[in-house]
Amino acid sequence: MFTYYLNLALRSFKRNKALTALMVLAIALGIGASMTTLTVFHVLSGDPIPQKSDRLFYVQMDPEPMRGYRPGEEPQAQMTRFDSETLLRQKRGLRQTLTTGGNLVVSSDKPGVSPRLVDARYASSDFFPMFDVPLRHGRGWTASEDESKARVAVISRELNDQEFGGIDSTGRILRIDGNDFRIIGVLDAWRLVPRFYDLYSDNYGVTEGVFLPFSTSRELNMGTQGNTNCWDDTGGDPRALNAPCAWMQYWVELDSAGKAGDYRRYLERYSDQQRAAGRFQRPTNVRLRNVMELLEFNQIVPGDVRLQLWLAFGFLLVCLVNTVGLLLAKFLRRSGEIGVRRALGASRREIFKQCLVEAGTVGVAGGVLGLLLALLGLWAVRRQPASYAELAHLDMSMLLLTFALALLASLIAGLLPAWRAMQITPAIQLKSQ
Repeated sequence: MFTYYLNLALRSFKRNKALTALMVLAIALGIGASMTTLTVFHVLSGDPIPQKSDRLFYVQMDPEPMRGYRPGEEPQAQMTRFDSETLLRQKRGLRQTLTTGGNLVVSSDKPGVSPRLVDARYASSDFFPMFDVPLRHGRGWTASEDESKARVAVISRELNDQEFGGIDSTGRILRIDGNDFRIIGVLDAWRLVPRFYDLYSDNYGVTEGVFLPFSTSRELNMGTQGNTNCWDDTGGDPRALNAPCAWMQYWVELDSAGKAGDYRRYLERYSDQQRAAGRFQRPTNVRLRNVMELLEFNQIVPGDVRLQLWLAFGFLLVCLVNTVGLLLAKFLRRSGEIGVRRALGASRREIFKQCLVEAGTVGVAGGVLGLLLALLGLWAVRRQPASYAELAHLDMSMLLLTFALALLASLIAGLLPAWRAMQITPAIQLKSQ
């Protein structure tokens, strides 16, 4: 029967081309707008490291003085250098890393090539295995190289292509901020979306070009970038070991998500010890959030993207209301035909099925056109100056969702018209013929 109803639907489209085109266009416009914004939202709100996001935890604690204290408030968003280095030495997790961002000048050996400013990442050695950073050549640095403040560097694939033509550059020397660094590793294609390990810089920016040991960056007093919050006199250097400033990110990887309670108690004990030593003044206030909890807490998806998503689905609703009206007009115009079918023995259920098949066929056609409009919309998004714009691409899951949403929307729109059509009384229609 489905094939028969589909054939009837196609014949109906040919008889009412203008009305059918209006319905297809209404569905397509709603689907195109919805899938454009939904795809952007999907890209920006996804799990950036699904294989271990429940085992990676971001650490926060409250080292501030009692001045301005309010019970229950959120502790500092970042960590002090002293606390980060102390926790790192104590090694209470499977892996742990401290990290912060920077800007460095890379000088090229190529004649006529000017020095370039490159985003950098300073971190401890566990950064690479902890965040599953893929390496195309070489390796990351070791804990011993951290301790010895070794002048080694891992560079991005893009920087390697620019400086060395894409060859294996491990062992080569790269001049960074006037100092010679030996390249020990080259990243493969890698870009976390969002860049959760540092939510206090550009969340959707490209991967940093240079990665250096944090200890080396401090020995050379290299420039940093990102948010810094100081609550007391820094003595002139907010990056000093004992400076009262929060400016670092500290992450720990645990054996399992269930170990989070034990690690939280460890952090509470550490906070109690620091308060007893006179460093901390406020009551113990620690936070330990995994990747997705941290993203949710920080509402990482830009507000304008959320607003656009609601507006797009509102527009889809308007399109569906218009489609309902057009389907009603189309089905009721065929009252005589439906009355004859009812008189020949077709049940109301069969009339309902026939109308829904026709509505679903409109939805499929609208989905095809809506997909083209969504691709056009995503192309327009990629032309925007926002850092996340280039990420707006339709993957297979969103492609399938486009057709599923179009079919579902058209079936929902067809419910009322189909119900009205099956209520047609055959006797009245036969008398009027």
